[in-house]
Amino acid sequence: MARRTQRKSDARKAKQWYKVLAPEMFGRAPVGETMSYDPDKVVGRVIETTLGDLTNNFSKQNTKLRFRVDKVAGDSAYTRFVGHEMTTDYIRSLVKRRTSRIDAIVDVTTTDGFQVRVKPSCFTVKRARANQVKSIRELSKQVVLTKATGLDLSQLIQEVVLGKLSLDIYKEAKAVYPLRRVEVRKTEIVTEPASAPAAIPSSTVPAA
Repeated sequence: MARRTQRKSDARKAKQWYKVLAPEMFGRAPVGETMSYDPDKVVGRVIETTLGDLTNNFSKQNTKLRFRVDKVAGDSAYTRFVGHEMTTDYIRSLVKRRTSRIDAIVDVTTTDGFQVRVKPSCFTVKRARANQVKSIRELSKQVVLTKATGLDLSQLIQEVVLGKLSLDIYKEAKAVYPLRRVEVRKTEIVTEPASAPAAIPSSTVPAA
């Protein structure tokens, strides 16, 4: 029993803590730590945090961000953005009786070659008619497509998490029917360009 306990203790001592850093679009802010005995085992791990924790703004706690580790250098683990999502309880709080929730799904390609699935939702003041729902959904898609064609991934995600894309949709769609709120409830990276840059310059990664 003593030998088994000693082996477990030695294994824990052999592991190292790695500081996980957000992607460059979020200022390389620290988002937590992860532990591993092999840095290669850290690569591929998905880390979830909130925009509130990242910006120290409690009002942004309803926005979840997901990052994937793709580089390790020293004791730092560098990540890529893989998606965001509004919390379920927040979206439910926006749904009221005798109103309409209008969801849309649109795949866009950024100027740097990332294919991103964007899912906006519009919430009306009162229940809308079927033709109005259809018009608002199509307008939502068109706004997202138009914006994305002129933005790279970093710019698009900034527009999403800061609420600028939601505001653009709101301005267009409110002419069809009065809206109470618009949110981009979810984004996810569908495909990355083959020549996507590394999370950190290769020159900063120590040689094996």
